[in-house]
Amino acid sequence: MQTIIQFVGIEPIDAVEKLTQKKLDKLARKFSSIIRADVFFKEEPDSTGKGKICDIRLSLPGPRIHATSDESTFESAAAETVNDLERQLKKRK
Repeated sequence: MQTIIQFVGIEPIDAVEKLTQKKLDKLARKFSSIIRADVFFKEEPDSTGKGKICDIRLSLPGPRIHATSDESTFESAAAETVNDLERQLKKRK
């Protein structure tokens, strides 16, 4: 699986990138049909204390799968987004 991680409007964070790659590799081992993952991290002002957004699109045979989450840290946003994708992949299987 090819993984492309981009930080939109913010400096890249190695720890977040490594954590996301680890979680996506684990997902790819469970679901071998995943071809590519496009990951976008961005920060938007939010009055609730959140605002760290992770957006992941998976390319696989058939329609793309997409999930987004808005959390207080990029790590938790990535974890939540990968969990959402795993639920979608289980339904699709």
